[in-house]
Amino acid sequence: MHKTIILATSIAAALAAPVLADPAVAPFYEAAMRIKPDGKLGHVVKQEEIKTAIPGARAWRIAYVSSDARDVPTIVTGVVVAPTGAATAGGRPVIAWAHGTTGTAQNCGPSQILDPVQELNEYFLVGGDSWTDYGLPSVAALLKAGNVVVATDYQGLGGGGRHQYAVATAQAHDAINSVRAANAMSETGAGRKAIMYGWSQGGGATIAAASMGDYIARRGSAADGVSFVGFVAMAPQDAAVLTGGKALDQALADKVMTDIVTQFSGNVFDFAHFSMNMWGNQAAYPNLKMSDLFTDEGVKALDEIYSKKCMHAGSDTISFNYGTGYKALLRPQPVNTLAWVQAIVDGSVPPVKPVAPVIIYWGSKDTTVPPVMGKLYQAQMCKLGGNVTRVQLPGEQSHFTTPGSAAPLYQAWMKDRLAGVPVADGCAAVGQ
Repeated sequence: MHKTIILATSIAAALAAPVLADPAVAPFYEAAMRIKPDGKLGHVVKQEEIKTAIPGARAWRIAYVSSDARDVPTIVTGVVVAPTGAATAGGRPVIAWAHGTTGTAQNCGPSQILDPVQELNEYFLVGGDSWTDYGLPSVAALLKAGNVVVATDYQGLGGGGRHQYAVATAQAHDAINSVRAANAMSETGAGRKAIMYGWSQGGGATIAAASMGDYIARRGSAADGVSFVGFVAMAPQDAAVLTGGKALDQALADKVMTDIVTQFSGNVFDFAHFSMNMWGNQAAYPNLKMSDLFTDEGVKALDEIYSKKCMHAGSDTISFNYGTGYKALLRPQPVNTLAWVQAIVDGSVPPVKPVAPVIIYWGSKDTTVPPVMGKLYQAQMCKLGGNVTRVQLPGEQSHFTTPGSAAPLYQAWMKDRLAGVPVADGCAAVGQ
């Protein structure tokens, strides 16, 4: 009788629990999701050549080994594109792209687009031709200059597992290991010299990677000895700087969380970024609970949305179902804020001197990622002895026009870094 009651209770609980099945993905990703993350960091566990319209180039979808925010091994997907023909002595430099927000479901990886090796194609801009952002900025120019270009999808966006959205340490690992993966493929002719460039979520990953000297230098990977000579961050996020470098206590945690909620709740699109960020942090740090920040309805709805939909569809779903009342999904008063803010800090940019020069490009009309984050980051890293330059883009550039406006500037900057041209001290004017 006792076993019958337990069984009946278990069945009732199972029926009551939401079924959060992964959305459908192409066979390559279905197979990748079944592969165990065994092997060295950067080891390519699956690859398939894909067509590209870029002249003189070959491209592949790949799945490779990486590790998440807690250094747990993962399988990550992405694309690699390389010039055809023989590489020069020493191999081709590798340029690693870290993309902006696309979402959190398994089908949100940019490599899953039918023809992913194109110039950056943005959903919001006139000329955007898809339901999501995809593509590799300046890919044709970078290939013409003799580089290999690799673009990670990030953990959880095609290779299985729950995406740790906006947890910069996880995405930084994925971008670093994408360079190792490109090196591990004999077809690419890749060498050990590398540059990383990223935008928005990927900008945060880029500046996080810049301070991960120990992870970059880790031995026993699929391609030891990778050397980054520069990092390009466009409109980067860095939530850790919001603490002002102060030791966390309950009062500061309450203030930081209140500031984050206020800053990212002005409209439904920003609220989607914020709630998705919290969903991603909970995925990275299981000691956290979404119910600390959201109502029961909010927890259920957001979990359904973010496990199945990409960014713009998710934002539209919140807008359609809740209209201007989306703030009702928030608890009146968040709890466990100290643990949440500690997790946000731990998953953000490490307070460590960058291993190579960093340049940040930002627009004066960016209301999605406040430019002050980059300013505070620069001040922090300059005090640690780093070389960080910030460049305000000409005109009134928004968050979404930043990559296109910055392209000619960062292309020249990358060329100089790869050529070994001395870089100016970006910290010279800080504080003046």
